[in-house]
Amino acid sequence: MRAAVLHEIGQDKLDVLDDVEAVGFGPGKVRVRLRATGLCHSDVSAMSGVLPQPAPFIPGHEGAGEILDVGDGVTGVQQGDRVLMCWLPSCRACPACKRGQTQLCLAGFMNAGTPNFKRPGGDVFGFAGTGTFVEEVVVDAGCAVPIPQDVPFEIAALIGCGVTTGLGAAINTAKVEAGSSVAVIGCGGVGISTIQGARVQGAAQIVAVDPVASRREAALSFGATEAVSPDELADARQRITGGEGFDYVFEVVGKSATARTAYETTRRGGTLCIVGAGAMDDFLQLNMFELFFDEKRILPSMYGGGDVLRSYERAITLWRAGRIDLESLITHRVQLAEINEALHQMRTGEALRTCIEI
Repeated sequence: MRAAVLHEIGQDKLDVLDDVEAVGFGPGKVRVRLRATGLCHSDVSAMSGVLPQPAPFIPGHEGAGEILDVGDGVTGVQQGDRVLMCWLPSCRACPACKRGQTQLCLAGFMNAGTPNFKRPGGDVFGFAGTGTFVEEVVVDAGCAVPIPQDVPFEIAALIGCGVTTGLGAAINTAKVEAGSSVAVIGCGGVGISTIQGARVQGAAQIVAVDPVASRREAALSFGATEAVSPDELADARQRITGGEGFDYVFEVVGKSATARTAYETTRRGGTLCIVGAGAMDDFLQLNMFELFFDEKRILPSMYGGGDVLRSYERAITLWRAGRIDLESLITHRVQLAEINEALHQMRTGEALRTCIEI
């Protein structure tokens, strides 16, 4: 079958091959025919080595499709079900799950070290234990979450990661209050979803910050009240907050430099929410006095900071009600053979989300 493979960490292009086989099917597993997948910045970060991932591997973790077969003991889904891919399924039994923090369950991460594909030359891993730039994939049954018939595959794919992450950061993690002021630094697919989450929560001012003009323009259509370049952020802070700083600032880039800017842009007693996934060797520096004196809350948000199954359901409900716009997040569509064009669209900031049709 066809799949897009990265042979070595650090390569900037994928190799679309037709000699890949999905392996590992058996008890507790399902085989999924992918129909659509989104390109998330985390895929690019894994390709470059920012996020740890063994190679060779198939990127992609934001997908949706149909169940082809189920292994023994699988009861939650059956052949023919429409599903989205959950790259971080919870075991519901570990201490984190029992505390209700299912997004911190480590069970799903265990899958990342086990290859679920192979080629004539050897094993191939799936990114984050999934790997959705492929026609078929074998995953744990918990990774395949049923979706209603009225949810298109491309919309379900986005809900599988970017939308859930962004909405959840505003709703679950930061718990944005009505009437508050918000700044979102980084306005790709996740940042736009964060803006929509802040709007749903009733924020009065939502300032989108991005160096790419087309993304700033798009942010305004998704609920931002103002959109500025990074160089204009200090002026926006002065005009909108009288220099005090925003009630909530979301860093959706994953770099210490922008996190530091976000900290400085947050008012004393306000909330800085870290949404971007960064590198292990990129350190954010804060001094002990400012931590004490400013009393700013620093809240990392992992996969939307809440139960992902509930978050999926909420995203679908908000989408059905017209409270969030998911269709417009998809600015480009390509076939799997054109995956490198999708990578170019993301790296240049041309696309919010590119849908890869499989």
